[in-house]
Amino acid sequence: MQDDTPDTGTGGPGADSRPEPEPPGEPPGPPESPEPPEPSQPSQSPEPAEPFGGTGPIDVRTLTRVLFERLAELPAQAPEREQVRAALIEVNIPLVRYAATRFRSRNEPMEDVVQVGTIGLINAIDRFDPSRGVQFPTYALPTILGEIKRYFRDNVRTMHVPRRLQELWVQVSGAMEELTVTHGRTPKVPEIAANLRIPEEDVRACLDAGRAYNAASLEAAQEHEGGLALLDRLGYEDSALTDVEHRDMVRHLLVQLPERERRIVILRFFANLTQSQISTELGMSQMHVSRLLARILTRLRTGNSWEE
Repeated sequence: MQDDTPDTGTGGPGADSRPEPEPPGEPPGPPESPEPPEPSQPSQSPEPAEPFGGTGPIDVRTLTRVLFERLAELPAQAPEREQVRAALIEVNIPLVRYAATRFRSRNEPMEDVVQVGTIGLINAIDRFDPSRGVQFPTYALPTILGEIKRYFRDNVRTMHVPRRLQELWVQVSGAMEELTVTHGRTPKVPEIAANLRIPEEDVRACLDAGRAYNAASLEAAQEHEGGLALLDRLGYEDSALTDVEHRDMVRHLLVQLPERERRIVILRFFANLTQSQISTELGMSQMHVSRLLARILTRLRTGNSWEE
């Protein structure tokens, strides 16, 4: 019994075998340490949630500033300049996509708009001067928008629109958005004109010009018209339109003829019968039919009422 007590105590070889199971108690320790919350820190840092977003845990603005500082340090002919410049373009592509979303209603492929905006981004990178203390997105966004607007003005429109209306369209579209938010509905032309203090005719012309980007083909099928082409729905000049007035006048004169004479006219000019066929139909001589026709036509030409 005395040999058993040391085995369960703190001495003897039994004591060396007992402490070894205690190290498994160490794993519960790490959950209490502040290390696990670290993975959640990147998700809690949406600080770079600018209009163009961020590209990971590093703030886009911070990365852009660092790249511009590095670009300023490099000599003009340094090979590394192209790498830094390419990194600046790639980091700020989200800014281009944000600017391109303003032109979603133009029915132009978004990728084409992004490519044009990227040209504006490259120009902004080449012209930007960090020493002026201006944030790069603030400087680059107007340049990107200007390049996209120039693209729509010069390359997209199939119809020439005066520059005055193009510039006025920017004001009208802005007023429409503001009035839509204010009234909760699409504003009317008089409301837009009153807001901008311009004539209603200018607003209507501007609305028409703002939608004049693509010309519809006359042979293109219209889905909402049952598949009919625009050409099939256009009016044309009726060659018999000038005869309408003459037909109405003849109808007015025919009702004034006696029954027999009216029938002779109808058989001759509407049924296309010859005088011989009319004489057989009415039981009279061809000479009598000829005299009656001459008399009837004289009365009809003069427009006088028929008198027996």
